Amino acid sequence: MATRSKVEMEYRSYELPAHFPLRIIHGADWRLSDIPSKVLHFHNCLEIGLCESESGILRFQDKDFPFRAGDVTILSPDMPHTTFSAAGTASKWSYLFLDLRELLRPLATLDSLPCSGKYEAMLYNFRAIYHADQQPSLRLIIQEVLREAEDAKLNYEITIRALLLTFFSKLIREQSLTPTTHVPDALCIMPALKQIHEHYMDDFGMCSLAELCLMSSSHFRRVFVDIMGFGPLEHLNRTRIQKACTLLRLSDQSVLTISEAVGFRSQSSFNRHFAAVMGEAPSSWRKRMNADQGLSIHKYDGWLHPDTPRA
Repeated sequence: MATRSKVEMEYRSYELPAHFPLRIIHGADWRLSDIPSKVLHFHNCLEIGLCESESGILRFQDKDFPFRAGDVTILSPDMPHTTFSAAGTASKWSYLFLDLRELLRPLATLDSLPCSGKYEAMLYNFRAIYHADQQPSLRLIIQEVLREAEDAKLNYEITIRALLLTFFSKLIREQSLTPTTHVPDALCIMPALKQIHEHYMDDFGMCSLAELCLMSSSHFRRVFVDIMGFGPLEHLNRTRIQKACTLLRLSDQSVLTISEAVGFRSQSSFNRHFAAVMGEAPSSWRKRMNADQGLSIHKYDGWLHPDTPRA
């Protein structure tokens, strides 16, 4: 199995309101530069993107995907990528960041839905571009979600939940989720990804993850790194830090209590891993964050620059 070259990555966390776990980045001047970033980034939640004008490239570790106006993109958490416009253009985008399980919970749990495994598949190592000329209804649904969020009329939150349930159900019904939309071999480590997502707070060894995937420990680590770009322990610690950010933002629990709640055995270990991912100590990060105001839509005006280039 070929070894991939080392790629610098950046973690970007979106704080989702507890009562309505959706953030929307949208606005007349939200545009992407035509200068490719040397740094790939990944998020703490599912991302849906709608390209509203122009064209460009969605870049992953192993492949580039062209996009054009009207296309809809879906990226699972921990999917490193960067997006840039075609030379001389600045493509306009709208983005939805969401916790699919919690957002749909008032309507249905994922486990209760027909073909529940296909919903779960979008939460782990998933990437897809749906072109406007092939599936125009997807663009129309996302546009309706954006209108509902912007108008914020009576019952808009339940309407958005229903629209997104329709969106994902339509993908599954039309059998749009083919194996080619997954990173090659990603399904073989899905039991480990699910274990980390659901039991990140528990104490378990990497050997147990290998056993879930029916692999030896050494082979499991090689496969995991080849698919994800980093090791299983790093992925576990990143997941714990993501959960800790939510608790730091939305609760008044002490840093020590939060570190224990997300699975770290000592506060010093938690502080070290938190600083490595977030760039500062948890106490400093907490002070810098504003209190959650329950907003479901952000607008950015006059934004037009690439990701910060790094040497």
